[in-house]
Amino acid sequence: MKMKQILLRTFLAYGLSLGSLLALMTWAKYRLLVADHATELYVLLVAVLFISVGIWAGLRWSAPRIVPICPTPEVPIQQTQPHPSRQKLLERHGISPREWEVLVCLAQGLSNEEIAQKLFVSANTVKTHLGNVYSKLNVSRRTQAIEKARTLGLLY
Repeated sequence: MKMKQILLRTFLAYGLSLGSLLALMTWAKYRLLVADHATELYVLLVAVLFISVGIWAGLRWSAPRIVPICPTPEVPIQQTQPHPSRQKLLERHGISPREWEVLVCLAQGLSNEEIAQKLFVSANTVKTHLGNVYSKLNVSRRTQAIEKARTLGLLY
């Protein structure tokens, strides 16, 4: 038993000394390598740095943006159908119930795509309804349509 321990200790001592020697020789080799090729190593380090920054920036800028499909509106819809008293106003101006729904969504600040998703129609249909609303209210922009609809009492 004692003999095995001595052999094991000797084996470990030789192994550690040889490993240390190899590590020292490798360190000396790399130190000489660095001394001989310092410029190339600095260029390599700068190149790796710029490649890393380029990859990071590319991934960050080209990553798909996560946009909610229908964000929470600032002004909630109080009714899905116009109140009977508003119905007379809508008829007087020639605005259909669907155009009124589009106008309400417009007043909430939704984009054409968000209105289309909310009302389950295509974006082209929303554009058509908005064009009709603009012509019936005699306006040319979204903000003008909202302002005029509020003045006429069509919106809450």
